[in-house]
Amino acid sequence: MIGLDTNILLRAFVLEDGEQTARARRLIARCSPSNPVYVNGIALAEAIWVLEGRYGYDRKAIAAIVEQLLMAQDVVLEHEASVRAAMKTYLRHNADFADALSAHINSSAGCKATATFDKRAAKLEGFMAVP
Repeated sequence: MIGLDTNILLRAFVLEDGEQTARARRLIARCSPSNPVYVNGIALAEAIWVLEGRYGYDRKAIAAIVEQLLMAQDVVLEHEASVRAAMKTYLRHNADFADALSAHINSSAGCKATATFDKRAAKLEGFMAVP
């Protein structure tokens, strides 16, 4: 199994640099269910942040990309259940994906809440504002 960093993950979905996109896609094409690629939560959250900020992808387009990753037989996503739950939060609320993912990972680890100073995140289930 080979882990993908944010750059490779982005190039798999964004056609900005033809040569890097081709190389990233060739790498991923060599993978299979018995030899998958691994995407950790940090790389996924960074990729979503870049897709939103730099490339202007909307939430539905990002959700479609994440769904592709979740459904792929040759991709292993770290914290898959938390990614699914975070994507639901991300789509239903004006939440950052990274915040939603953090809260769901923490919850699955037994945390009763995720403490934050972020006023927007504090409104989400699973967070608590620190006074």
